[in-house]
Amino acid sequence: MDFFSTKIAYAADLDTFIFNVGDKIINPLIELLFALALVYFLYGVYQFFANADNEESKITGRDHMIWGIVGLTIMMGVFTILNMVLSTLNIPKSKINLQDGSVDLSK
Repeated sequence: MDFFSTKIAYAADLDTFIFNVGDKIINPLIELLFALALVYFLYGVYQFFANADNEESKITGRDHMIWGIVGLTIMMGVFTILNMVLSTLNIPKSKINLQDGSVDLSK
């Protein structure tokens, strides 16, 4: 173990870090929130149709459907912004090797 050597940061490490944060943390979180918004929307649909005779339950179901659609729209926006950042930094997924943590930046 070498405790006294200087650690050197490389330019590719920032690209690797950004990709890993997006791939290992943000993408699963977006997928989870997307699934929760979809379940919330489907619960609103169920509540709307199951309680067709009760006007108050229909309004509650309609509100759940609206907020479910809002949640789905927000999650799609976050996913789109994340992909725009990765494409702006010119980090295609085919040039990233997760096993050894390297990024091939050659053209």
